[in-house]
Amino acid sequence: MRTLNIFTQENDALPPGKADFLLASSITKTCEIEGITQAGIPGKISLTPTLDGEFITHEKVFSLGELAETPNGVPTPALITRAVHNLSPFSSVELLDLGLVQKPQNCFVHNFDIQPSSSISTGANIDAKEIFIKGMNFGKSYELKGNYLILGESTPSGTTTAAASSLALGFACKNDFSSSFANEPSSIKAETIRQAIRQTTQKMSNFEKLSIVSDNMLLFCAGFLLEATRRFHVVLAGGTQMAACLLIADMVREDVLMQVKSDNITLATTAWVVNDPHSDIQHLLSLLSYTPHAIYTEFSFANAEIPILKKYDEGEAKEGVGAGAALAYAHQNNIQNDTILNEIEVLIYGM
Repeated sequence: MRTLNIFTQENDALPPGKADFLLASSITKTCEIEGITQAGIPGKISLTPTLDGEFITHEKVFSLGELAETPNGVPTPALITRAVHNLSPFSSVELLDLGLVQKPQNCFVHNFDIQPSSSISTGANIDAKEIFIKGMNFGKSYELKGNYLILGESTPSGTTTAAASSLALGFACKNDFSSSFANEPSSIKAETIRQAIRQTTQKMSNFEKLSIVSDNMLLFCAGFLLEATRRFHVVLAGGTQMAACLLIADMVREDVLMQVKSDNITLATTAWVVNDPHSDIQHLLSLLSYTPHAIYTEFSFANAEIPILKKYDEGEAKEGVGAGAALAYAHQNNIQNDTILNEIEVLIYGM
């Protein structure tokens, strides 16, 4: 295992010390468009963030009899994050309810009175500025337990809303976003994005556009980032969705009279995202007004005894639930590939 800088390909790392782990959990009803995502059990995709939150907290789920997985049987990357937590525990594991269909049971959940957003194909129907400010306020008040914070996400079809958000704000990133599919349903995704952006006009403000094309997770986390990084280091745990979060924060910072404290930001993702031939996270990050600290950690399921796990190495799932940052956290704590793999398989056998 190695952790590398996305831009330089040189050895790199997370900050030293213990990390808090927050999971930003939300549903955009964009995920109900048939064939647009495989981030969960068909017909029950809206439960994915709930199950992910329960599993990383308790190592089991309460809201359904099984863990979220793709139609091909590939289990959620929550397995990776929980395995790392077992091997080198985070300071804390807490959830953010940013619009869930079903609340996670027996978990520490921060509630912000946010409802699931509508499908962007007909308009997300959210107050983007209100959600953003809720994120800013939480960034002011959050009490850090460890040395820094890892902020992960679980938002099915979130790469679609992330792409729509970035394009609506004028970023040239049409082909940069990844997907949970090895071969993504580009026509469905592209048409959904077109339908979303058609509802915006050049005269609209940034927040007016985002109210139509974005999702609660992106907006809340972008706001949170601006305030929280004034006090401590924040690791955005994710791939192209979290890159979009950075783009949103960068674009609207002047609207809320804020600066981005970029030296307190790291984006951490997986090698599966960085090496994805269908997306380009490096180009996405290059669109920012600054060069961010961005890393990825190599990890492989090549030696897995459970064959379905090898699908990750073939491009399925790729990222989510903080997996990339969890792997970097493990590497920072001298935990190697085989140890993590063994712990993941123990978790699966124990379910």
